[in-house]
Amino acid sequence: MNKLSNKISVFEKIGYALGDGAANIAWRGVSTFLLFFYTDVFGLTPAAAGLLLLVARLSDGISDIGMGVIGDITNSKYGKFRPWILWTAIPLGVILSLLFTTPELGSTGKIIYAYTTYILFTLIYTANNIPYGALMAVMTGDNKERTSIGSYRMVGAFAGGMIVQGALLYLVAHFGNVNPKIEITELNDTKYEVVVSSPQDVPNANIKTKDGIANLSWANAINDSVAKPATYISFAMEAEKEYSFIAEGEADLTTDKIRLINQKKGYSYSIYVLSAFLALFMFITFASTKERVAPPKEQKTNLLRDLQDLIKNKPWLVLLVVGLLWTIYNSTKQGMVMYYFTSYVNNQLLAATYLVGLMIASIIGAMVTAPLSKVFGKRRLFIYALLFSGGVNALFIFCGPQDISAIFSIGIISEFGAAIFPTLFFTMLGDAADYSEYKNGRRATGLIYSAGSFVTKFGGGLAAALIGAVLAAFSYDGMDSSTIEGAIPGIKMLMSWIPALVALLAAIIMTIYPLNQDKMDEITRELEARRINELR
Repeated sequence: MNKLSNKISVFEKIGYALGDGAANIAWRGVSTFLLFFYTDVFGLTPAAAGLLLLVARLSDGISDIGMGVIGDITNSKYGKFRPWILWTAIPLGVILSLLFTTPELGSTGKIIYAYTTYILFTLIYTANNIPYGALMAVMTGDNKERTSIGSYRMVGAFAGGMIVQGALLYLVAHFGNVNPKIEITELNDTKYEVVVSSPQDVPNANIKTKDGIANLSWANAINDSVAKPATYISFAMEAEKEYSFIAEGEADLTTDKIRLINQKKGYSYSIYVLSAFLALFMFITFASTKERVAPPKEQKTNLLRDLQDLIKNKPWLVLLVVGLLWTIYNSTKQGMVMYYFTSYVNNQLLAATYLVGLMIASIIGAMVTAPLSKVFGKRRLFIYALLFSGGVNALFIFCGPQDISAIFSIGIISEFGAAIFPTLFFTMLGDAADYSEYKNGRRATGLIYSAGSFVTKFGGGLAAALIGAVLAAFSYDGMDSSTIEGAIPGIKMLMSWIPALVALLAAIIMTIYPLNQDKMDEITRELEARRINELR
């Protein structure tokens, strides 16, 4: 077999997969926690935070195309795409850390800081992720082997997601612990007065019970608004000053059942640790992979020609739209988890267990994608997965806050189907690159893979704007716990049937994707013959 289409070793596949593990420490951390961090820790309104995440991504189309072109014209001893993984490893970790850092600024300063750090994050992520995605298409010329690499990649991606989603809240609780002094006075069987104080100033303290059952309200409240009970209260603490609350609805309340956390410190220190792992994984990916497929020898750089080929590439255009929609679907589901478990289920730490369950389901979904695609073909499998995952996800609307088993079951089953989307999508971008070379005699792998970065970022921005708009319509304010109850209908909608409708639309559009497995086998054989002739 020709060296251009040989089997890739398991070691190299795992090394490649670690790169998406690293990227998903960043991306899952941002998509799952950043909007919640902005509204409930940093202090932005939902509308302002959602608009920020959307506006900051409007320029991504240009930056993604630009990075795709830069990758295609890069020539180094390490190849076209691998060096960018090396060059951006540390900058990506640094900017992720800055995203979750909370300098003491006024409202205008916070907006400027958030826009600046988030835009820089998207640019550095682009410089890293487009070359990383394109690398898969040049590791082998065999489209079936790329599907296998894609499965390994998604296992790595979901493992990285599991690290950040499973560990972050516990790390926040660990690093954010303020060692408070707590006194509890029993008023009756399920009503207590809780008095807390801290040895240092805590600008963003969050108090709740360990199990999230009790409703808290300020003792001696000065107005009805702050007197309304909620499962948690965020407030600023002065060192050594006592703060008094009434806790109701939970029996046998003791001091060890009270959680008081400095959320700003907790989030910042936790992300610093995870960013170090991100950079390490990127270095391993760079060192363990190899580029094997090059553009035709006679091909010369011609951006205008490549762009003309791109907009005539029907498989790529369909993937662009479908990729945008499945990203909105997944990002809405992910972005709502913290709100759902904090405000509806009333148990924020349970979100960590839930997210780990989703990641395990995602890993299984990614692992079975390759064998399932052999049975159904990539296009049909994509459609079936969209309909299955969206249909199951819509069932969340029937769950009450006490239906924990149902919530976990629906989420895990839905996520199994959702894991198939990115596994197929990034593999099929490689197919679109092969199609372009087959039809036009030219290959612009980086430019084609710019779609992958564009849809994940812009789709995530649209999802954040959607979440922010709906929560704002229901008057949600993360800094005012009295607004939570009125926002519950919006939270349930965003967790259930709103993303399900997006998945249905994506499935409909996917029906016009033109590359079936027989056509891809024909393309692979033809390109292999051309490359063999070039080597003679």
